[in-house]
Amino acid sequence: MADLARTDDIFFNRADLDLDQTERLVAESLNGADDGELFLEYRQSESLAFDDGRLKTAAFDTSQGFGLRAIAGEARGFAFASDLSLNAIRRAAKTVTAVTDGHSGSLAAAPAATNRALYIEDNPLEAVDFAAKVKILQDIDSYARGLDPRVKQVSASLAGTWQAVQILRGDGARTADIRPLVRLNISVVVGDGDRMETGGYGAGGRVLYDHYLDPTTWRGHVDEALRIALTNLDSVAAPAGEMDVVLGPGWPGVMLHEAVGHGLEGDFNRKETSTFSGLVGERVAAKGVTVIDDGTLPDRRGSLTIDDEGTASQRNVLIEDGILVGYMQDRQNARLMGVPATGNGRRQSHRHHPMPRMTNTFMAAGAHDPEEILKSVKNGLYAVNFGGGQVDIVSGKFVFSASEAYLIEDGKIGPAVKGATLIGNGPDVMKRISMIGNDLALDDGIGTCGKDGQGVPVGVGQPTLRIDGLTVGGTQV
Repeated sequence: MADLARTDDIFFNRADLDLDQTERLVAESLNGADDGELFLEYRQSESLAFDDGRLKTAAFDTSQGFGLRAIAGEARGFAFASDLSLNAIRRAAKTVTAVTDGHSGSLAAAPAATNRALYIEDNPLEAVDFAAKVKILQDIDSYARGLDPRVKQVSASLAGTWQAVQILRGDGARTADIRPLVRLNISVVVGDGDRMETGGYGAGGRVLYDHYLDPTTWRGHVDEALRIALTNLDSVAAPAGEMDVVLGPGWPGVMLHEAVGHGLEGDFNRKETSTFSGLVGERVAAKGVTVIDDGTLPDRRGSLTIDDEGTASQRNVLIEDGILVGYMQDRQNARLMGVPATGNGRRQSHRHHPMPRMTNTFMAAGAHDPEEILKSVKNGLYAVNFGGGQVDIVSGKFVFSASEAYLIEDGKIGPAVKGATLIGNGPDVMKRISMIGNDLALDDGIGTCGKDGQGVPVGVGQPTLRIDGLTVGGTQV
């Protein structure tokens, strides 16, 4: 496996570690454990931000370290350090073995290895020099300001990481992955008189910078950010009340991610704190609704060759034609629930323990043309983009703010509205879906998911959807 050989060079040939001694130490640390691993990480990251006509920040960081975990039943012993040395691992072992004292478990079988390539191994931080990155941000700023005299401020940023990981188990099994990740973000502020509005656009993935630094690409992104800002500049106050809502394709899938996806993670369901607990085999959504979490999509922001426990990522159908068929699982919760791990064990870094997390979560396409869906709504709301939101996993209740939305009047898109919020309950909304578009789209690669203080990159997506009788909060008086 190319990743294993390359990460051996990083962790054992250049660091103060010997492979044979490290493997023996891991075996001793996990003796008597039900599961566990040594997670080695090396990461380079950079960010450049251009704001108000000049470079405001430029940062570069290199970090490395390990996390050692031992599992005994429901107990977990975990220790981490930024020192990649045998002495540091020995000290960590004294901590994690506390949970295995007196435990008579046997180490669970290692996950099946994989050597499939979902993304490039090259380091994006080295592929383009610093001056060229600054020049691109300058060009974005100049281009945006030249498009419209109402442009008052432009912000643009580039961010990239290159992460190498290797996972060692007590039975000698080893897996590895090398993960690039880049992102370009653009924000435009426009003004007319006393009114100011903002529009933004972002994109990224497990690729090099070259695609996003192509003028044809970034100019399109600037155009979109400006379009949203100017649309909001002409928006009217959003009405409030119960109405039929049409959600656009792509990024609006973030509502599915938050309102439904988290409730389908294994830990919440094992502990019976999710509104979906105990409902496998039962109808939880309208007919035609199929929800999938797929970590195997090439180059996508949420994709993983292996998860952070060494399990190969896979395509997991969670809801099929409205019926709940399964949850997303890491190894610990899967073992305790008596089901297979699904490749969803993820952690933010070596400083964090893994837990069930989403990768790329989306709703499958249906049969309806998007225009047909819009025409079916006499009066309602068309929500194209979302900003922030809040969700209660236990109850499923959510509130989401729409950053771009329009009234639907007699089946046609009407004026843009400002201040619209969608209020509801995830499981209830899933049953109110009455039409599913044939235009499935994934987001452009900007999602970061937070859970228990950890953030990981994710993807979301959906086709155009009609939801009947959703509560809309507005600002119209």
